[in-house]
Amino acid sequence: MSTLAATAIVCAVRAHGEHGAIVRALTADAGLVAGYVQGGRSSRMRPVLLPGNIVRGTFRARTADQLASLSAELEHSRGPLLAEPLPAAAIDWACAFTAITLPEGHPYPALFAALGAVLDAVEAAPAARGWAVALVRYELLLLAELGFGLDLAECAVTGAREGLAYVSPRTGRAVTAAAAGTHRDRLLPLPTFLTEGGEAGWPDILAGFDLTGHFLAQSLFDPRRSDVLAARERLIERLKRAVA
Repeated sequence: MSTLAATAIVCAVRAHGEHGAIVRALTADAGLVAGYVQGGRSSRMRPVLLPGNIVRGTFRARTADQLASLSAELEHSRGPLLAEPLPAAAIDWACAFTAITLPEGHPYPALFAALGAVLDAVEAAPAARGWAVALVRYELLLLAELGFGLDLAECAVTGAREGLAYVSPRTGRAVTAAAAGTHRDRLLPLPTFLTEGGEAGWPDILAGFDLTGHFLAQSLFDPRRSDVLAARERLIERLKRAVA
């Protein structure tokens, strides 16, 4: 029998049977791990097994191919945020995105740290602009960790490292405004916060979501699974309404 005890971020919860639940949670050293929680739909466990919550989980499985049983103790709850539309939408998308795209059992310590930082920002920031930048960067990081990273270090045409303003929608490589020339209408705008760091205004944040959204749809989501992006679309629409 194998046992894994770890702090984990709850990413997805699905009802199983009359009373149980299958939970997918992200850990620092084992990556995404699935486990069956007996009584996971009970009044005691429902507040524990919420996406975004931090739990101390113990996964036990007799064989490598068997779905592990999971016992979970709450370490930190983000349940109160789920009553607020924008934070709830952000948590819903960040956690669902992670659960859907990552293969199980592969360690992604950088993603574990980054997702935790995004959720902390959602919880701590007084307004959405305080965490939206972190969420755009998280989407870029996950693309990179899965082998679909964008090359934003230098211009694909000239090799210049300054004045980067666009990204090729085909190759994911950056281009300067000068090199883009008459082709700029075919390129994706590159917000400066993704190359220079720092904070960003809403036009740049929304441009960042447009940029990452293009490559998420192109690289990670089969057209037949477009429903998977529905949570992201709800988040973007709420952000646009909030800043209109």
